[in-house]
This record gives sequence, structure tokens and C-alpha cells, in this order.
Amino acid sequence: MGIFKKKNNQKEENIPAADPKAAIKQMVLEGLNAKLNGTLYDDCVIMPKGFTIDVQIGRMEENEGIKILQTIFVITNDDFDEPIIEPVDSQGQTDEEAANMAVEIFNGGVWHPLDQSMTKKNPQHISVDFLRQHYDFDMYAQSVVRIGVKNKQPTMLINFIRNEIPKYLGSKKYYWLRVYLAKYKEKKIIEVRINGSVCVELPKYFEEYVEKEMDAEQTFVSEKQYAIFVQREDDQCPFKKDLVMNASRETIKLMSNIKSAEEYQDMLKKLQELTEGDMNLASEIRVFIPEIFAKLTLGYKEGDSLFLLEGEGEEQQSIEFKKTQLRSYFYMQQAVLEYLGGKPTQEEVSRIVTNSVAFRELRNAIETAKEQGKEIKPDDLFVPGTSYKIGHEGYRVW
Repeated sequence: MGIFKKKNNQKEENIPAADPKAAIKQMVLEGLNAKLNGTLYDDCVIMPKGFTIDVQIGRMEENEGIKILQTIFVITNDDFDEPIIEPVDSQGQTDEEAANMAVEIFNGGVWHPLDQSMTKKNPQHISVDFLRQHYDFDMYAQSVVRIGVKNKQPTMLINFIRNEIPKYLGSKKYYWLRVYLAKYKEKKIIEVRINGSVCVELPKYFEEYVEKEMDAEQTFVSEKQYAIFVQREDDQCPFKKDLVMNASRETIKLMSNIKSAEEYQDMLKKLQELTEGDMNLASEIRVFIPEIFAKLTLGYKEGDSLFLLEGEGEEQQSIEFKKTQLRSYFYMQQAVLEYLGGKPTQEEVSRIVTNSVAFRELRNAIETAKEQGKEIKPDDLFVPGTSYKIGHEGYRVW
């Protein structure tokens, strides 16, 4: 940290230099508060309906006299399972210009549809049916934020996947969808996220548009659109995120130390206690934690789907739905990522992964290929999703 010396009563004191990120953050907060007419409190902007906006400053650079800034906006609400995290790149001849541009991009992108959701302005009805359940959502999606695009009317990006959207919405009160397209010459980025999670099957609906309609021969261009989905009824889920996270964390620890069938059975009993007797949730954690470990550590490609097996024998059927419709899935994934971030030993991870069906199928595919004189790598394989079965009657996907 840079310091300078100040003389005071003939004594020298080392005083820290001002943090440039703190100064920029204050500029962004003040500009944001003025733009949204909120309340600036404790380094956050407080808005109606329980929304809080935090600001973090990421990258700060200067290139040929131009200030380049990355600002990370974090929106929280009691009805959100996960905060909305929106990174914004901006620039200007001064820090203040770069900060103001970040505010304008944030306001025109994610905040605009959120503001519409608060006032219920121009909602579009989205009907969702899956696994004998029905939900009604109001969708708010208007603004498209564009950089580098000239002489072209804005295209509603959400329209490319309008028919696919209901397949990704479940029982939560809020969902948000972010479409980000970027292109420079032959390089392109197509990213679609729902509640922060990447959807691997949705980018294909934008490929033709990016290829034919986005002119990026001379300059970098990007287009981004948010859509906010608000369920008309209150959230009825019987469990909270913290319960799933805590049960998943403890189960991972237990699984990483299992060395016998008896220890596995002990883990199952403990898991029922961790889920407060919710047998269905315990089964989801038991099934999906090894599969998530396999996906994150082995490197094969996996789709957005899950397959629930119902019935027995010849009458058994596989019902497809999306991971985003099973709220516990991404809670469990978050717990797995936390555990892997602690850098466990390979042996501990292997004890968990070997319980994965995908792992066993991958191993069989590689061994079969070897017998045929071929070589298959994990990243050559695509798994549409995870199949699972819950043995308890009355199971409902939340």
C-alpha cells in the first residue's frame, strides 16, 4: 500500500494513501442512489419492496488516457434464494465518467425489469406445467443494453427462447434470466444464465443471430438482456436453503470418509437427521452429490436436464425436467464447490465420485473404447443429465 509521511509536532506518522477503489465505489453508490431515488445507507442503496443493492469494484485500468472500470452490482431480497450478481464494464475519460456509465448500464439492464416487477408494469404471463404441477409467472423484459451496435433497431433477445423459458421455471418466487451476446470478428460469446447458473442448451437458439446479424468486423459489439419472472403465488416450499446447504456440507464430509458398506449405511441414517426427517430431500442429496462431484471433477459435458424415473419394470417411465426446476440441485452444487475450494485430497474426492452413476458409465465407455483400439477422453462425452428415482410415495419436486 502506498504511504506518505506527515509531520505533526515534529513526529513522523505513516498514513495510508487513499484507496482508489473506495473513492470509485463512493462515486458509483452516489450516482446510483441519485438515479434510482433510493436511500444510501451503510455502503448500500436501499430500495422499496426489500431490495438492497451493494457495489464492489473489480478491475481498474487506464489505457491511452481512458479509464476502464469493472463494477459488480449485487442485488439482494428476502424472496431471492441467490443474489443477482451483475458485472458491468464501463469506461470514460475520468473516473466519474466511468462510474456514471456503469450506473447507466446497470439501470438500463437488470434494474429496469426489476423496477417494472415492483410496479407490475407491462407483465407478460408465463404458464409453467411440469411433473403434475402448475405455476403462473409474470415476466418483465424490456430493455436491451447494446455496446458498439450501430444503425440497427434493438432485437428482443428473449424472443429467441420464449418457448423454452417455461421448461426452466419451477416453484421459486423469483427467477431471472440473463442473455449475453458478444462478438469481435470471428470470436463470439453466447451465454445464457438462469439465477446465475449457466444453461448449456439455450445458446444454440442465438447462434444464427450472432453469426448473421451482429456486425463485428471493425469493432467489438455486445448485446445483453435481462428478464425477471415473479410467481403470482407465494413460495410454498417446505424447506429453506440453509437446511439443504448444511445437510449437504455435512454429507460431503461423511461421504469423503466412507470406507465400508456399514459406514455408508451410517451416513444414510445421519442424513435423515440432517434433513429433519425429510426423506425425499435426503434422497436428493444422496443421489446428486456424487453426480455433481463427477460433473465438476471429471470434465465431461452435461446438459440442463434431470430425468425422474417413475414406476417399476416395463411400466417404468423417465420424465424429463430441468435442473433449475429442482431448487435443491444448485444448493447442493454450491456446497460441493465450497468443499472443492478447500482443496481436499484426491482420495477423499474419489470416495465420493465412485458412487456416481455417470462416473461408472464414463469408465465403462473408456474401457470399451480401449478394447476397440480407440481413445475417449472425458471432454469428448456429453451426458444429457442425471437420472434418479425416489422410492418414497408422494415425492414432489420443489
